[in-house]
Amino acid sequence: MGAIELKEVEKWFGDVQVIKGIDLAIEEGEFIIFVGPSGCGKSTLLRMIAGLEETSRGKVFLDGADITAEPPAKRGLAMVFQSYALYPHMNVRDNMGFGLKTAGRPKDEIERMVNDAAHALRLEEYLDRRPKDLSGGQRQRVAIGRAIVRDPTAFLFDEPLSNLDAALRVEMRYEIAKLSQTLNSTMIYVTHDQVEAMTLADRIVVLQAGRIEQVGTPKELYDAPANLFVAQFIGSPKMNILPVQDKGGEISIEGGKALPAEVNASPSHVGIRPEAITPVAAGAGHIDGTIEIVEYLGADTFLVIDCASLGQITVRTSGDASFKPGETIGLSFTESKLHYFDTGGQAV
Repeated sequence: MGAIELKEVEKWFGDVQVIKGIDLAIEEGEFIIFVGPSGCGKSTLLRMIAGLEETSRGKVFLDGADITAEPPAKRGLAMVFQSYALYPHMNVRDNMGFGLKTAGRPKDEIERMVNDAAHALRLEEYLDRRPKDLSGGQRQRVAIGRAIVRDPTAFLFDEPLSNLDAALRVEMRYEIAKLSQTLNSTMIYVTHDQVEAMTLADRIVVLQAGRIEQVGTPKELYDAPANLFVAQFIGSPKMNILPVQDKGGEISIEGGKALPAEVNASPSHVGIRPEAITPVAAGAGHIDGTIEIVEYLGADTFLVIDCASLGQITVRTSGDASFKPGETIGLSFTESKLHYFDTGGQAV
């Protein structure tokens, strides 16, 4: 149980269309992440699935049943918000079991379900504490536990980690990944952080301006972006994009060597990931440039290279490498890792 399907879904606020004809099928037990920049419509789409926003046009299906007009309480979905929204006067046990209590469930059943959720989230020792005595990560686990005890058909997460610091976000990503494997429930997760999307999702839905740009596994999106937007949104540091010229079938970068472009259409840009560029001696690569910034990160070193009219190019190399700002080097591209895009920004 937990298969969700959207068919030609639209959302209008007056004369403004924010969701523009979304078609999407989410399989039972799948972990789907909606990702995109602020204002792309990802939270609105999640709230439409939850029933918190009315669907202007189109249909929402849950396990084959049309739930478009159903109120949130009848959809059998549990939502975890960015804000923990815990009752400050209640302890963790009562916060997690409050929804079951108001639904009139038996006391022993509430206790069993709360204890099971607390065990899954490693909250047993905190059950008698109040929210003010918990860290941000613990409060978010309580909010997730409150959703788990309802035994929902699917879980909906709306940027649940954005209020946490960097270390806690990493810890909570681990907790949510483990939870997904343990519960084997359908999960839909909204984030603007592509690192969260890459590390957690079975499939990622990349949204831009109310439309789906691409749907695929993290590897599919990273290795074969459908367009320039996905190419630069997925990956950190982002993909380098360079203009190219097509001279009688020979594709080349301005001031650089010819590239092996075996494509059906004439490309206007080529993309190359930072780790697919090797620093070499000046004149020995595809193009030359001058090192502007050296960022040492331990295992890796990032080089920001000034390539004149081509702009800046980011290179990811070994942390053992020794480079200095002002040094002129050559950049050799791994030709099998080149991505070509046409004038409309679509992959060719």
